[in-house]
Order: sequence, then structure tokens, then C-alpha cells
Amino acid sequence: MSILVFCDHDNGQLGAATLNAVSAATQIGDDIHLLVAGDTTGKIAAQAAAIAGVTKVLVADGAEYAHSLAENLAPLICDMASQYSHILAPATTTGKNIMPRVAAILDVMQISDIIKIEDANTFQRPIYAGNALSTVRSDETVKIITVRSTAFEAAAAEGGSAAIETIGNNGDAGLSSYVKSELSSSERPELTSAPIVISGGRGMQDGANFTMLEKVADKLGAAVGASRAAVDAGFVPNDYQVGQTGKVVAPDLYVAVGISGAIQHLAGMKDSKVIVAINKDDEAPIFQVADYGLVADLFTAVPELEGELEKAGL
Repeated sequence: MSILVFCDHDNGQLGAATLNAVSAATQIGDDIHLLVAGDTTGKIAAQAAAIAGVTKVLVADGAEYAHSLAENLAPLICDMASQYSHILAPATTTGKNIMPRVAAILDVMQISDIIKIEDANTFQRPIYAGNALSTVRSDETVKIITVRSTAFEAAAAEGGSAAIETIGNNGDAGLSSYVKSELSSSERPELTSAPIVISGGRGMQDGANFTMLEKVADKLGAAVGASRAAVDAGFVPNDYQVGQTGKVVAPDLYVAVGISGAIQHLAGMKDSKVIVAINKDDEAPIFQVADYGLVADLFTAVPELEGELEKAGL
């Protein structure tokens, strides 16, 4: 049977994690349909149709889908479920909100946050903050799955020519309503898609000291993150948090500054290609996963790094 992938987007731009979910779907089968639900989604549908490996794009257009409310989207997906053997969504905020409701309505087991596909029925997912891997086999008629985007290469955004088909919508379920969004804005790259991330921990001592990291980040074109300890201490906003209860990142370069390396933080960044740690405690757990470690006072090391980047013309 076919595979349905829920498209993560903001009504203006296709979410990068959708490409990773499509890539995961191609490891299960080759008849992949993409569901685009939103308000005035013509641009998104065109982007979805161009993804390599996608055979059909299904478009559900309506104001009730504008803000991706799970109460409206779950019935739409459930009505389509009998046509598919697998329904996948990126393990983003939206995907994690919608898919459990879909699984509950269909009365099937959800398989969350998969990082590997062994066959069409068998999947691998991390447990215990990434310290162990669980292999799960499901014999459900339809498998409801969320995909950890950092575990799969992104599908090519261009090269496809999928057919676009408009489907009916279910209307507003009347169970919830959109009130408002309070989103932070930054000229820096988005944390989960940035090629370079520099994060600070409790060792930063104060929110004002994150200015040091921001200066380095601006020179490197990097995103700025933080450990849960730094967020809980009020140094930076919640959307900076990297870790099991924050954002999962896997950049080409991850620089951890003043972060001890609690397992909850490691679960969110240990798949980074190169990890650099700066900490004055030479026994900090972060050094166990770091490719390069510098035992030094961050208040000396970070300004020196900034100075060297300036000398290099960055």
C-alpha cells in the first residue's frame, strides 16, 4: 500500500523536517503521498510536488487548517488512514501534537521518534534520553510514526514532479480555537536547521554573558542554543533549549560552552558531526562525546576565539 507523509509548514514555507520524513518514507516503499493541509497552500503544494520521491500531493485547503490545530487535522488524517500502510510525520512540535491524537482515534500504537528503519514493520527509536535504543516491531494495519529528522538525510527538494490533487476537508471540529502566537525573531539561522550551533550552559553565569556567544555566532553564521540549566536559570528564552526536552539538533559543528554535559542535553546534540567543548572542569561529561575539548575559562577562551575570527576576516 501507499505511504502518507504529513507536510510540516507555516503556510508560507515548507518545513525542512518534511524532507527528512520523506527520506525515511522512501526506505519503506516507493508510493509516497504528501498531505498539505493549511490555508491558501498553493505555494506549499508546489514545493511539495517538487520533492524527489513523492508521487502525489494531496491538498486540504481551509481556514480551519491555517494554524495546524490537532483537533481539526487528526480527523482529516484518520479519514484517509484506510488507504495507507504507514502514516509518517516529522517529530516537530506540530507532528508530536497531531500524531498521538491520530493514533488514539484509530486505536493503534504510535511509534515515536524513529531513527532507523529495519524493514516495513520494524523500527529503531531512542529511549532513556538516548542512552539505549529500542527496536520496535508493529503488526498494526496502519502504522503511525513520527520521524526524528536528524537521523535521516533530507530528500532532494527539487527534481520531483508529483501530481497535485485537491481533497475535501472536514470543517472545524469546534474543539479548540487559535488565540495567538508569540514567536521570537532572529536574523540568525533557525536552531534545528543551522549548520553551526554554539550553545551556552550554566557556566555562562548570567544572561548578559550570552552576548559573547552571539558575537561569535554572528561571525560564523551560527545559531545560538543553550542547556536546560541556562534556560531554567532565566539566562535565555525557552526556544534556545537544546536537549531531550528542548530541540534536537545535528549540525556540522556544535560548540558547547560552559555546558557540563547532562544526559538530557547530550540526547539533543550527540548526533552532531563535530562537537567542540569548552569547560574549565576537565572531568565534565561533555568531554566524553566531544571530538575536540578545551579545558579553559570560557570568559578567556570565547573572547580569544572572537579575536582570532576577526583576524581571519570573519
